[in-house]
Amino acid sequence: MLRKIIKIDEERCNGCGLCANACHEGAIDIVDGKAKLMREHFCDGLGDCLPACPMNAISFEMREAPGYDEQAVLAAKREKQQKKAADAAAQGDAPNALDNWPVQLKLVSPSSPVFYQCDLLVAADCTAYAYGNFHRDFVQGKVVVIGCPKLDAADYSEKLTEILRENDVKSVTLTRMFVPCCGGMEYAVHQAIAGCGRDIPLRTVTIGADGAILADEKQG
Repeated sequence: MLRKIIKIDEERCNGCGLCANACHEGAIDIVDGKAKLMREHFCDGLGDCLPACPMNAISFEMREAPGYDEQAVLAAKREKQQKKAADAAAQGDAPNALDNWPVQLKLVSPSSPVFYQCDLLVAADCTAYAYGNFHRDFVQGKVVVIGCPKLDAADYSEKLTEILRENDVKSVTLTRMFVPCCGGMEYAVHQAIAGCGRDIPLRTVTIGADGAILADEKQG
């Protein structure tokens, strides 16, 4: 297809790598000391790399190129994040496994591509503080949404139903605290699964104030 895409002047390029860092999609690599557009289908044509280049070596051009593939970009980001987490874990570190933003359920858009065919973690926000290895045991490999039905005074079921219905979500994990107010989060998840028109596997984990897992139940 004919579309706007970046062009890199290798004669001007000094290989500093600032453009590669500025490209949130990961389309640019430094090869043999020069910036190269290695994945044309990762380039969204917005040009975040242009102002980052101190040599003015990047410009736009109209030419035949593969269309921007957002799903491929997201898959590559997840793979990179998982490798980073695995490397950190091998070194004894506690890695940040979060791979999407925002996470507050009131702020996310059900049409966001991050939800497409994902494993979804719905977390009562206190659970991340109560359970010490939350990123390692729950966040890694999942798209995360958080909320507190008591503080937000909201019924999350409608938005969760949209997320499940529109994105072919593969599974849902719910982490909730032992307190009764977290029942609102569990109710919303059950309502969303019932209303989305699909049988989606659900894992519900209940966590105590001391961080202990009090219940771990699966259905579907």
